[in-house]
Amino acid sequence: MSGDRAPRGALVLLAATQCLLILDTAIVNVALPSVGADLGAGSAGLSWVANAYLITFGGLLLLGGRAADLFGHRRLYLVGLGLLAAASAVGALAPRTEALVAARAVQGCGAALAAASAFALLLVLFPDGPARHRALGAFAAMGGLGGVLGTVLGGVLTDLLGWRSTFWLNVLAAVLLAALAPRVLPPAATPDPRVPPAVTPPAATPAPDGPPCAPAAAGRLPGASAGRGFDLVGALTATAGLGLLAYALVGAGTSGWLSGRTLGAGGAGLALLAVFAVTETRTAVPLVPPEVLARPALRLANTLSALGQMAMFPMFFLVSLYLQSVLGYGPLGGGLGLLPLSVVVVLVAPLTGRLIFRIGLTRTMVLGFVLLCAGTAWLALALDSDGTFAGTVLAPSLLIGVALPLVMVTTNVAATAEAAPEETGLASGLVNTSQQFGSVLGLAVLVAIATGRAEGAGAAAQTPGFRVALLVGAAFAASAALLSGRLRLPVPAPAPPARDRVTDPR
Repeated sequence: MSGDRAPRGALVLLAATQCLLILDTAIVNVALPSVGADLGAGSAGLSWVANAYLITFGGLLLLGGRAADLFGHRRLYLVGLGLLAAASAVGALAPRTEALVAARAVQGCGAALAAASAFALLLVLFPDGPARHRALGAFAAMGGLGGVLGTVLGGVLTDLLGWRSTFWLNVLAAVLLAALAPRVLPPAATPDPRVPPAVTPPAATPAPDGPPCAPAAAGRLPGASAGRGFDLVGALTATAGLGLLAYALVGAGTSGWLSGRTLGAGGAGLALLAVFAVTETRTAVPLVPPEVLARPALRLANTLSALGQMAMFPMFFLVSLYLQSVLGYGPLGGGLGLLPLSVVVVLVAPLTGRLIFRIGLTRTMVLGFVLLCAGTAWLALALDSDGTFAGTVLAPSLLIGVALPLVMVTTNVAATAEAAPEETGLASGLVNTSQQFGSVLGLAVLVAIATGRAEGAGAAAQTPGFRVALLVGAAFAASAALLSGRLRLPVPAPAPPARDRVTDPR
């Protein structure tokens, strides 16, 4: 591997991984009705086919990212793909709903390891600046494409070959990516050798908004652990705490927000996370060094990532449900209704880095959240029980399609800009965890609102619920737009001037 061929090949592989992980979620959701008919599963069983994946995925992202730093990014990436492929094969052969739920839980474990490692590899191979912005744009584009492909392929494969074929597709894709990985990914994740190492500055100052900000240091940052020890107590409490929180959130819609199951699981999850926080201040090699979480820009960027997903992720679900339950489209038609939005995402995402360079990271982020708020509010107000796709969904969805890559790329840039090479997995795990829990929380809240505000079972009665839920999503985006204006990434202190080797007496 020489020149730019290796980074380009790696980017294609890592972006394809992102596409597969998004596709996996969408394709199984489309196939769920057929799964229920074949295995005799009721609505509760089918909900856990989806929820088991979300719980393990959300619970293991942070641990997966930190483990990738300690044990090797490529190694954990391949382990994640192997788990995903093996669990997908078990799911394809599952004779009962219980076996399928267990397979989906293991799929979530594999997806968490692969997602965190893939994102960390991208951060290592593409240093902060225009190259990373372009790479993150490709990531966002492939994520949008994965959502559409999953919905379309889910409908086509389920109709032609049955729901089990959707799991075999995951096996094929994961095996292909794993076979290509040794050819295009470095054996050990190391910074780009063409970029000289930087010295950690003694202090950092807020950067005015303008061209893209540089990270506080390309070398070692405060909070990076020097050893290769492993914080077992922190790993167990963080993973269990996050998993219980995910369990509480995904089950709140069916069992109720004030039910014993929701409050018990949520309270236990918060208690374990409190134990985790205390543990991290006392262990020699913490899973998440407290100094890392003390960085204001990192905290704000992860908050903004979560808010963005709280607005974006439920919108896809609600629009698809509106197209099917109100306008009468089939599952495939409901998925194709989101195709124009995804095409816009694919077209705009590669241009996001150029926009960041022209107007600055903060202004690009604010613009993205403002467009997301405007598009979601427009969509909510346009919904009509007697409407048409062209008259209600098409135009606002195109505006949302412009907003999505702006939000995704800028929040990812901000959340990872201060990460040292040995912290890339940690930064990846943090931002992925923020996005995953934002998605789960947003979906739980907005679906509960849509259900609670529905005025009956008919198409006309459901529309008000969708409208109110989307307006709440627009409020999340508006809050993020206000907060993003406060983002200031630190810039490195000026490097000391180089000494003249001829005249310097030393």
